[in-house]
Amino acid sequence: MRKLTLALLAVLALALVAVAAGCGSDGGGGTGTSTATGGATAPPQTTASSGSQIVSNPDNAKTTVTVGSKNFTEQKVLGEVYAQALAAAGYKVNTELNLGDEKTALKALNDGQIDGYPEYTGTALLSFFNVPTDKLPKDPAAAFDQVKADFAKDGIAALPPTPFTSSNEVALTQEKAKALGVTNISDLKGKAQNLTLYGTPECRQRLDCLLGLEKVYGLKFKKFVPVDPALRHEVLEKGQADVSIVFTTDPQNKRDNLVLLKDDKGMFPPYNSTFLVKQSFLDQAGPDLQKTVELVNKDLTAANMQELNARVDLDKKTPEEVAKEYLQESGYVK
Repeated sequence: MRKLTLALLAVLALALVAVAAGCGSDGGGGTGTSTATGGATAPPQTTASSGSQIVSNPDNAKTTVTVGSKNFTEQKVLGEVYAQALAAAGYKVNTELNLGDEKTALKALNDGQIDGYPEYTGTALLSFFNVPTDKLPKDPAAAFDQVKADFAKDGIAALPPTPFTSSNEVALTQEKAKALGVTNISDLKGKAQNLTLYGTPECRQRLDCLLGLEKVYGLKFKKFVPVDPALRHEVLEKGQADVSIVFTTDPQNKRDNLVLLKDDKGMFPPYNSTFLVKQSFLDQAGPDLQKTVELVNKDLTAANMQELNARVDLDKKTPEEVAKEYLQESGYVK
C-alpha cells in the first residue's frame, strides 16, 4: 500500500546526507476559482526539508496575484502550491486553475486573465518557440536558459525551475510490451501500424507527442484517439489503448507497473517546470514573489512531485488539500 509521506522522505534524505558526510563523500482533482489572503507567520526557522518558513510581508497586501494552471493534476497541484505560498507571503491571491492546454494558459497570461502559471521548459521550446527536435537542448540548465531568453523577448520572466522534470513517456502494459518484444520507442517500427495510440487532444499537433513519433521515429499508428488527461492510464488498464502517452511523474506508472519505452533517439527534451510571469507584473509585485516561488520549488523533486500527484489521483484528495500538506510538511508554513 503506497503511503510514503514527504516528511519521511525528508528524514531519509537527512540521514543519507549524514552518512555521506561521514564517509567523506561529495555532497543530490479540484478545479475552479478561489481567493486567499496572506496572514502573519512565525519568523524563519530551519526545517528538515529545505530551510526557511515563508514570512508574511504586510507591504505585499497591496498586490493581488492571480495564479493559473493547465488542465491536469500536476498543474493544479503546482498552481495551488504557488497560490498558497504567495498568500503566506502576504499577497492577495486568486486562482484560475484548469485553464486548458499550454496555448490557452499562455494566452491567459498575455491577456492579463492570470498573472502567472507553471510551464514546462520542453513544452515551451516545442510549442511556443518551435525549436526543431534535433536542436533541442538535452541539458536541463541549457533548456531553461534558452526558454528564459526566448520568453524575455516577449516581456515574460521565466523564474528558476523545479528540480523535477516531467517528460512525456510512451507507455504500455507489461503484457503488451512483452507480447510485442519492445523496450525502446524505435522497437515499435513495423508494429505501430497495428496499434492504437491514446494521448491528450493536443498530442496530435505536438512534436513531443504524435508528430514527433511520426517524424523522428517514423511510426504510423493504426489510430490516434484523443483522451482527457485523467483517462490516459485507464484506457491502458481497460485494453482500449495499446500505447498511451503519460507523464514521468504520474503515480499510476508505478501502481500499474507500466513499461515506459526508452526514448532512444532523444526526442523528448527536459521538462522542468518554470513559473511564468509578466516582467512588468514581477517588477510591480516586489522581490517576495520570486523569492517565494524559488523557495517552495526546492523540495519539488521527482519523488515528491509523484507523491503529491498520488495524493490527488490515488488518495482522492483535492489539489488544494495536497498543496497545503506539501507546504506544511516541507516547513514552509505552519
